[in-house]
Amino acid sequence: MPRSASNFLPIACINSIRLAARCDRTVLLALNNNDPRCSAPVTDLVILDFDGVVADSEVISLGSLQSALKDFGVVFDLPETRRRFLGKSLNAIKADASQIAPEGKWDGFENHWHSILFERFSKELVPVAGVADFLARLKADGLPYCIASSSGFERIYFALSVMKLTDHFPCVYSAQQVTQGKPAPDLFLYAARSMNIAPERCVVIEDSPYGILAARAAGMRSIGFLGGQHLAGSQKSHRQLLLAQGAHEIVDALDEITFEGQAHLQDRV
Repeated sequence: MPRSASNFLPIACINSIRLAARCDRTVLLALNNNDPRCSAPVTDLVILDFDGVVADSEVISLGSLQSALKDFGVVFDLPETRRRFLGKSLNAIKADASQIAPEGKWDGFENHWHSILFERFSKELVPVAGVADFLARLKADGLPYCIASSSGFERIYFALSVMKLTDHFPCVYSAQQVTQGKPAPDLFLYAARSMNIAPERCVVIEDSPYGILAARAAGMRSIGFLGGQHLAGSQKSHRQLLLAQGAHEIVDALDEITFEGQAHLQDRV
């Protein structure tokens, strides 16, 4: 069943927050004592975008969005749909589209788009390659992680259910919980604050330029991810776009990602 922003945090999420807080206190003590283990930046929280990083959903999402917009009188080809809307929240999409077609009536757009999207999700959606192994590695290293997505809770939890990944993500944050979505930093800062981690100790994994901008504005390190099917054939140009927005690193697959200081985490808990 979809969860809402008003639900209390699951026990597993609370435990992750406690682990992260305990790690952070220990690292502060180590820094105060000039502990050589802390000579490199330490990652205490991994924040994952959802669509295009966890769920290989962007081809489905952008295609269904293109169809829904056309039904409401806004016509773009798929590359333009991706350029304009990749990584944006529903409210931002509606705001942009209403400027393009100011005479249009947008009541019912969300339900119309989601009816197309969820039907395709139920038949076609799969995780991004390597997600299960990546999460297993984070868990083995005791490194807390969460989702922070422009998508709403209903969409996120429906997709997680389809992919049978719900139990792997006790901590999920949505743009529904903040005033401004990406590229504003609000969502990432909200996630870090909820997990009791300082922004500079977070790493964000993102596939969209808006997400990279949001991470930069939040004072977080960011990894640009090119492994989603929606970027097939355009990795080179998208790589440059993410770097231009401030990505610290670019990877083509999740198994390429390592975290500075991660090897020391077990020594601190």
